[in-house]
Amino acid sequence: MLGFTASELQKSRFYQEVKDEGRQEGELIGQQRGLQLEAQSLVLRLLTRKFGVLPVGILSQVEGLTLVRLEELAEALLGFEKVADLEVWLQKL
Repeated sequence: MLGFTASELQKSRFYQEVKDEGRQEGELIGQQRGLQLEAQSLVLRLLTRKFGVLPVGILSQVEGLTLVRLEELAEALLGFEKVADLEVWLQKL
């Protein structure tokens, strides 16, 4: 392999930079996923508190929303009066 041992490659500046870049990218993805899961949890708690037990179909739809859509739903649900309002909102996506 180009005359370098694995140990020598791992000590190289290029290897270290690629490794650090991969680690940073992994951390960013983990942070974004954590934010999405927290937003999802909060929105589902708010919806459950407002409407009681939600139909499985609605739960699935909410769980599939992006972070941006979850944030939009968090604001929109303040104006919902019944589950049908939530269903209409979800259908518009």
